[in-house]
Amino acid sequence: QVQLVESGGGSVQAGGSLRLSCAASGYTGSGYCMGWYRQAPGKEREGVALIRSDGRTSYADSVKGRFTISKDNAKNTLYLQMNSLKPEDTAMYYCAREQDWGGSCQGGEFWGQGTQVTVSS
Repeated sequence: QVQLVESGGGSVQAGGSLRLSCAASGYTGSGYCMGWYRQAPGKEREGVALIRSDGRTSYADSVKGRFTISKDNAKNTLYLQMNSLKPEDTAMYYCAREQDWGGSCQGGEFWGQGTQVTVSS
């Protein structure tokens, strides 16, 4: 079955960097959207970044210019490079696989268990 396993979270000071990874298994092919989402305590889950099967990316306004999503199809691994981290980036980060309908990502159908990112001021 499809499995997504995140890693790379941790605690950093504001201005620091982290790189999250999401190792995917249980399926073949790269014709999917992959996304990073986050949820802070007491808040709803929000989308952070998406990468489509053709490589096009999109970002939440709050992370544009600071975060970069990428994927290695050969390794079936998704990444999120996070720079210039702020305390408001503190959250549990999840990766998700989504159906890609002609470049339109359809929302997470499979989710990882999450990795915690904590940014202190």
